[in-house]
Amino acid sequence: MENRIITHYALFRFNHHFWSLNSDKRAEVLGDFCNAVKNASKKVWFYQVYPTNVNYDILVWSNDDAEENNAIASFMERNAKATNKFRAYINPVESFWGVTKPSVYSKAKKSAQELDPFVDERLPYFIIYPFSKTTEWYLKTREDRQEMMNEHIRIGKTYREITQLLLYSFGMQDQEFVVAYETENLPQFSDLVYELRSTEARLFTLRDTPIITGTFKSIAQLQDLVN
Repeated sequence: MENRIITHYALFRFNHHFWSLNSDKRAEVLGDFCNAVKNASKKVWFYQVYPTNVNYDILVWSNDDAEENNAIASFMERNAKATNKFRAYINPVESFWGVTKPSVYSKAKKSAQELDPFVDERLPYFIIYPFSKTTEWYLKTREDRQEMMNEHIRIGKTYREITQLLLYSFGMQDQEFVVAYETENLPQFSDLVYELRSTEARLFTLRDTPIITGTFKSIAQLQDLVN
């Protein structure tokens, strides 16, 4: 991706007022919510979260251009207007967001394993988490950091079916990055994480939770879950 984009992951929970509705009304409210959110951004995807995590029911992944000075403010306003009218039934619980930029550790303009939010098809599983490094990491020389990241990149390339999207959140949220992976094989993804945990760079991880795992769903499929 040459142009910088904003990506926003919003986690929602259906409250007791939502569950007190009859099944047809629940499906109607959820459909209206999803369509309103879908129309607020350039590209939007939906995921079932519960029961992989009991704190959230659905994940909304929204993407838009971030090049203009007011692009992020406009994005946030559109999304607030789209979701606020449904708070009687659907509550926002958590959000993670950031912007893209070229990697400082890879010379390639775009990796074959870079996750593209704007393609028209998605894989079944989507995993996101906030990520921050320790102060000691940034005090190391660029050469030392590059050497450790080369090991990360080498391991990642052995799992070519798994794609990644890295967002930069410095100064905009509590974390420094938001990491996202897309895969059709969750056990294989778990193997990748296991390998990465044994690298030297792991010593300099400050935070990499909560980990949110979602299953891709169409709007109709989400409605079927609550019907």
